[in-house]
Amino acid sequence: MEKDLRQQKTTIIKIALFGPESTGKTTLAKQLAEYYETEWVPEFARDYLQEKWEENKHICVADDMMPIAYGQTALENQKLASANKYLFCDTNLMVTKVFSEMYYGFCDPLLNEAALKHEYDLFFLTDIDVPWEKDDIRDTPEGRESVFSVFKQTLIDTKKPFITLSGDKESRLKKAISIIDNLALAKDKGLSSEDFVEIYNHGIPFENILKQLDIFKNGIAKSSLISPATINNGILSLSQTEFEEKAAFFDNHKENLKIKKFVPASGAATRMFKFLTAFLNDFDIQKETINAYINRKKDKELAIFIVGMEKFPFFKTIDKKLRELYPDFETLERDYKNYYFIQVLLSSDYLNAANKPKAVLPFHLYKTHIANPIEEHLNECVHYATANNVSNLHFTVSEMHQDLFETAIDQVKEKIEKESGTTINIAYSYQNKSTDSINVDIQNKIVHNSNGSLVFRPGGHGALIENLNNLDSDIIFIKNIDNVIQNHIDKITLYKKALGGILIEVQQKVFDYLRKIEKGEVTENDLVEIVDVLIQKLNIQMTSDFNKFTFENKLAKIKELLDRPIRVCGMVRNEGEPGGGPFWVMNEKGEVSLQIVETSQVDLANKRQLQILEDATHFNPVDLVCGIKNYKGEKFDLKQFVDQKSGFIVEKSVEGKPVKSYELPGLWNGSMANWLTIFVAVPLITFNPVKTVNDLLKAAHQPQ
Repeated sequence: MEKDLRQQKTTIIKIALFGPESTGKTTLAKQLAEYYETEWVPEFARDYLQEKWEENKHICVADDMMPIAYGQTALENQKLASANKYLFCDTNLMVTKVFSEMYYGFCDPLLNEAALKHEYDLFFLTDIDVPWEKDDIRDTPEGRESVFSVFKQTLIDTKKPFITLSGDKESRLKKAISIIDNLALAKDKGLSSEDFVEIYNHGIPFENILKQLDIFKNGIAKSSLISPATINNGILSLSQTEFEEKAAFFDNHKENLKIKKFVPASGAATRMFKFLTAFLNDFDIQKETINAYINRKKDKELAIFIVGMEKFPFFKTIDKKLRELYPDFETLERDYKNYYFIQVLLSSDYLNAANKPKAVLPFHLYKTHIANPIEEHLNECVHYATANNVSNLHFTVSEMHQDLFETAIDQVKEKIEKESGTTINIAYSYQNKSTDSINVDIQNKIVHNSNGSLVFRPGGHGALIENLNNLDSDIIFIKNIDNVIQNHIDKITLYKKALGGILIEVQQKVFDYLRKIEKGEVTENDLVEIVDVLIQKLNIQMTSDFNKFTFENKLAKIKELLDRPIRVCGMVRNEGEPGGGPFWVMNEKGEVSLQIVETSQVDLANKRQLQILEDATHFNPVDLVCGIKNYKGEKFDLKQFVDQKSGFIVEKSVEGKPVKSYELPGLWNGSMANWLTIFVAVPLITFNPVKTVNDLLKAAHQPQ
C-alpha cells in the first residue's frame, strides 16, 4: 500500500459523512451517490478489520490506525477520478483521528496533521436517533450520546463546516439533497462553505439569499404613482355623527367576534435619543460650552431638549439621582448640570434609555405616577379592543426585552383590569430570524465582520406579516408602540371603534357576495351592483377588458378580487411634505390600486413623480384595523398577498464601512399591497408618535 496521506486537488464538491458508528453514514452515502449519479467512497477500515477478524479473530489496535488512514486516502483519491460533480465519503481521516484519540488516548502526528488538512465542502454530522445495528467489528451501543458529543465538538474545534442530519432514512435523504443543491448554488455565487452553513444555521431559506443578491444587483423598481389619494378620491370622509354611528355599529357586533390589538414593539429606543448620544460622543465640557456646541453643530434638537428639560416625565427621577451622585449639585454651573443630566439619562448604570425598548420608557406624567407606553396601550385596549369583558393584546418584542415587558405589565395590569372590569390577555412573538437579510458592500460582495462571520440584519417591520399571519382573530387593531396619548382617550376610542365598524360593514357585504357566488345565486343585476361596490366602495378599478368576459369569467374575476384580507386605514391631514402616505399606484400589470407609499419608494429624480408626492394631502399614521379571515371563517395565508417586489434597499454601516441591506416590503406597505383597502380621514389627534425624545414635549404627551 502506498503510504501517502495527501488529498488530490479537485473542483468536485466533496461531502463527508461524519459521526459515530451505526448512524446511517453508509446508507446515506449510497443513496446520495445513486441520486446524483456519481461515486461514493466506502469505509476502508470495514474491509480491513473484517479481514483481520476472519483470519484470526483479531480486533482493531492502535497500530491499525495508520494503515487505515493510508488506505482511506488512496480509496478517496481513486474514486475522485470517476466522480461526477459530487463525491460522497462514507468516512474520512477525521473519523479515524477521533477513534484513535478515544480508544488509544493519542493520535499519530501524521494522521492528525492530514485529518486537519483534508478539505471537504461540507460535513454531514449523522445523529444517533437511528437504531443500533450490531456486526462483527462494531463496539457496543452504550454511551452513544457521549461519543456523538465528541464527534460534534471535534468539528467545532477544528472549524469544519457541518450540518447535523437527524430523522429516519427518507427524511435524511430529502434534507441532505435540499442542502446539497443549495450548497452548489452558493458555490456558484462565490459563497464559502462556512458562509453557507452560517446562513443555514441562522434559518434563512437559501432561496431568500439568492433573491436578496439579485435585488442588490438589479435594484428595486420604484412605485409608479398615478395621483395622491385625497378626500372623495380614495379617502373616505365622515362627519362626527357618522363616526359615532360606525362606532356604535362596532359595539353592536363585537361580542360575536374575536378581537385583538397588535402592537409592533421590537427593538431599542436608539433613534429616539440619537442626537443626545451624538452630543455625549462629541462634546468635551472642558473645552467648550454647550451653547458653543449647539452653534457649531446647528443642533436645534439639543437646544429644545435643554429648554424643555423640566417638562420631561423623567426629570424628577434623574434630578434626584444627580443630587445623590453629586452632593454639591446645586452649586454646579448650568452646563455641568445639563451635561450630567444627559449622562445619567443614557448611562447603562442608570436609566440606560437608548438601550431599552420604547415600551418601558417613561412617557407621561400623571398626578399619581409616571406611565410608559405599555400602560397606555393596555388602557387603550380595554377601551376599544374588548368583547365579552375580555381584551387581547399582542406585542412583537425582541427576545432579550421580554422580561422588561413582563415586569412593566405586572405593575399595571391588575389595576387596569379592576378599574375596567376587563380581563386582559397578553401574548408575545419575536421577529423570525429567517426573515433577516445579509449585507453587501457597494460592489455587491457579501460582507463579513472582523471575525470573518456574516453580518445579518433584521428584515424590517415587513417581517411582522408572519407574526400577524399566526394570529387567530376576526378583527385586529394595529398601532405602533410609540403612538400613544396622555389625554382624550374617549376620542381615540371613538375613532378606533369607527374604523372597526367600517371594517365589519365591508366584511358583511363582501362575505354576502362571496357566498352568493359560491351558491350560484348571482344574477346579472347582482353583478352590476357588485361591480359598482368594487369601484365605489372598495376602490378597485376594473380592467378595460372586463366587459368582454363571459358571465362565468366575470364572476371568477370578482371572486378573486373580493376574496382577500381587508384593511381599513386611518389617514391624517398633512399639507406639507408627507413622507409616506396614501396614493393611487399602478403595478407592472397596469392595474391601479390604493397603496400606502413611503418616500423611499418614489423616484425623486422624476419631476412628475415628485410633484405627485408633494401634492399629497394626507399622511399614514399607522392606524389600521384588519380582517384576516375569509367568508368561511378560515384564516387567509397573508404571505400570499405580499408584493414581493416592493421591498427596500437601505444603506447602513458595518464596523465603519458602508454596506447595503435589504428590508422586506413594509408591514402596511408592500406586505398588504394585495389586500382590499379603505382609507378613512381621521383627526390629527389620533396620531401622536414619539420618534425623538423631544416629541414628549408636545401637548398630546403633557399633563393638562
